[in-house]
Amino acid sequence: QVQLVESGGGLVQPGGSLRLSCAASGSIFRINDMAWYRQAPGKQRELVATITSAGNTNYADSVEARFTISRDNAKNTVYLQMNSLKPDDTAVYYCNAAIRTWSPRETLVYWGQGTQVTVSS
Repeated sequence: QVQLVESGGGLVQPGGSLRLSCAASGSIFRINDMAWYRQAPGKQRELVATITSAGNTNYADSVEARFTISRDNAKNTVYLQMNSLKPDDTAVYYCNAAIRTWSPRETLVYWGQGTQVTVSS
């Protein structure tokens, strides 16, 4: 069994910053790509940022230059540093990871439970 647990969400004023964390635990052999998604009320879930096991990153145009995704492979953790937050960034943020387990030896995509980020004055 594998779990992804997010933390770090909350209420922040426009222009402020938050740092989200997502820690993976369980029978982990290897973690491949990791990512953050978000879903705003009444909208579809959208990809925010991705990071490969080698550290290569990609961002949605809407967050480029404001958000930074990073990972600590020793801690099986992915982070999302969010700066210059806007009300449009308000959403539930989910982490996602492609994880190969020890037993059974297979790679599946796992999701965290989500953490609420609200940007409001």
